[in-house]
Amino acid sequence: MANTTKPISNSKSPLPKKNNPIIKLKSVLIFIFVLIIAFNLWYLPYIFQGLPSLEELKNPKSELATKIYSSDGVLLDQFYFKNRTNISLDQIPKSTLKALISTEDKNFYSHWGVTPWRFIRALIKNVFAFRLKEGASTLTQQLARNLYGLQSQRESTFDKMTRKLREFATSVQIEKEFTKDEILEMYLNTNYMGRGAYGISAAASIFFDKSATDLTLAESSLLVGMLKGPSFYDPIRNRIRAFRRRDIVLNEMVQDNIITLEDANFIKQDSLQFVIREQSELTGDAPHFVEYIRQLLIEKGEEFHFDIYKDGLSIYTTLDSRMQLHANRAVSEHMPFIQEGIDSSWSWNNHKDILNDAVKGSINRFISAYKFLKPNQRDSIIKSLQTNKSFIDSVKKVWQTVQIGFVAIDPHTGEIKAMVGGADFKKFKYGLNHVTQIQRQPGSAFKPFVYTVAIDNGYPPCFELLNQPIVVDNVDGTKWIPENSDGKIGGKLTLREGLRESINLIAVHAILEIAPKAHVSQYANRMGITTKVPPYESIALGTPEVLPIDMAAAFGVFANEGVYIKPFGIKKIVDKNGNIIESVITEKKEILSKETAFIMTSMLEDVVNRGTGSRVRNHFDYPAAGKTGTTQDFADAWFVGFTPQYSAGVWVGFDDHRVKFTSWDGQGGHAAAPLWGRFMKYVYEDNTISKIYNNFNRPAGISSIKICLESKKNATEFCPVQYNEIYNINYPISNCEIHTSAESSQQTSPSIF
Repeated sequence: MANTTKPISNSKSPLPKKNNPIIKLKSVLIFIFVLIIAFNLWYLPYIFQGLPSLEELKNPKSELATKIYSSDGVLLDQFYFKNRTNISLDQIPKSTLKALISTEDKNFYSHWGVTPWRFIRALIKNVFAFRLKEGASTLTQQLARNLYGLQSQRESTFDKMTRKLREFATSVQIEKEFTKDEILEMYLNTNYMGRGAYGISAAASIFFDKSATDLTLAESSLLVGMLKGPSFYDPIRNRIRAFRRRDIVLNEMVQDNIITLEDANFIKQDSLQFVIREQSELTGDAPHFVEYIRQLLIEKGEEFHFDIYKDGLSIYTTLDSRMQLHANRAVSEHMPFIQEGIDSSWSWNNHKDILNDAVKGSINRFISAYKFLKPNQRDSIIKSLQTNKSFIDSVKKVWQTVQIGFVAIDPHTGEIKAMVGGADFKKFKYGLNHVTQIQRQPGSAFKPFVYTVAIDNGYPPCFELLNQPIVVDNVDGTKWIPENSDGKIGGKLTLREGLRESINLIAVHAILEIAPKAHVSQYANRMGITTKVPPYESIALGTPEVLPIDMAAAFGVFANEGVYIKPFGIKKIVDKNGNIIESVITEKKEILSKETAFIMTSMLEDVVNRGTGSRVRNHFDYPAAGKTGTTQDFADAWFVGFTPQYSAGVWVGFDDHRVKFTSWDGQGGHAAAPLWGRFMKYVYEDNTISKIYNNFNRPAGISSIKICLESKKNATEFCPVQYNEIYNINYPISNCEIHTSAESSQQTSPSIF
């Protein structure tokens, strides 16, 4: 029988395709090839798409703080989102640089932006730990992150890997574009170092109140140590932790033979002196002036296209830091006495309507700050606060706080030299500025505008008007019956006497007879009053509402021989590269003749020397002129005055018009004039402040004359009582018609003035 079974072959059968190693290898190679193509076609462009451009690398735009300087070179304040100030490398101590490199990047001067193996290790750890476990290895990589924001707030594993690759690429590019020293300088100017400070310069100022140039190694090593975690190693909150980190920095320097072990141990004994101030103390010495400047810069930023919080501007202002300190001192010394007076005399029991409004308004402001509250929650809080004694007492205290608006100006240049916008200038940094943001009636402080028109119209200071009652018919059919503040009346008084004693009826007769109301309104606006001055007879007694800064500037016209210069606070705006963005050019306007300005100055000197402003002389003995102001019911107290060098205005009152002084303590001569005198005393005693004007200049058109006391005319040889007066030679004074012979005079006497 034949064998039909096929012989068994000795050759092996082929493996299944799925177990074929050749096919596996081919598949892996194809997969790698696809990955490479995908990497080059999609992922690599994606990485480079997020990199900064070459132009951005060459011109990095780091946010810089804008600095505000006084006219005498003192840093007043800064504006910033990030408190950063650039400083050149040669201004940073060598010890600081060595501490940084020794701790953060020992191979800084030898690598080309990255150290590949450390980079790969950090990348792997970050990717597989699902969190940022290890930071950039080199200073250049950290700089790339700081400058260009290559780190997002929430990162997936994919994002971490992408960012690290971008940091790698950017670091290499940075090394190509910049020298090592330039990279080091940028790093030290951009790194966050805690408490809002970006860069070594801001950190030195914040923690040690000094320039980075003056940092010791003890201070530098602590700041360098904080780079690892500014909040974690904050020396104020975590002193032990921060100093342990500081010791690590010093140990690294010992290992690198930069300092000796003995040096390190000695430095470790330095406990350091920090000058971190409370937030309430960070307002500076001129908070209201700085806020005034900030608001001006916001407007100018729209015109000149800059950002005061990012562009690192230098703002050179007119304020004199020495005069500002004198203003602060005068306010601190004077205001407690005024506050004590109101606290002892004001009774809320007699003003429950004001208190109810105050409490209601305060509650509404409190509630409005919490818009997320539900209606029932708001109702509960309102009900609780309405009966909360502590809350109501705090409202009372705020409402009866006496406020102050003080400003000093150089009338010859228009420069604002000092400004206090509130009674507690340390707490009210962003509160109401009572120099530039309130409009109040000036009372008798407005009267000089009336007398100025009269003098400019040719009437001499010895011209007489009746101190008698008068009835004025108003446009609406009502009648206005002005009175003197003391209710008394009398015979005739000269313009000089009427202004010196602030006699209301003399000012009213003047505006009715020799100084037309329309002219008074025009003169006030031309001299610097920017608010509306309606041409009514009542403006003779100061009914228009004015700004304190306008009053100080307007009185400066007298000191500046009739020339008005608008007050200003910014001299120059300079960008971070030293280019001038704007430089102020003042405009001068001749408003009055020199003769009128001098005669008004002479009359206002009388107010200070012998009149309602005489309390100035309790403190200040130099030439000065000015006018007090007291409004109806003692709501506002004023003194506006000037010396040959400065013009200054003081307003004292309350934020709520209904809260008032009681009688004499609310008079301008008591509540405002002494503060003005204190300020001028301190300024004139300060030998570091130059005084180039010693006295008021008497123009050639002013002459002296003997005036008959009885007729108030040019005295004859027969006038028994005479006194000295000045007049404008363009408007000669007629001779006395009473004493024309020896017979008309029964006695003679020497001059009395």
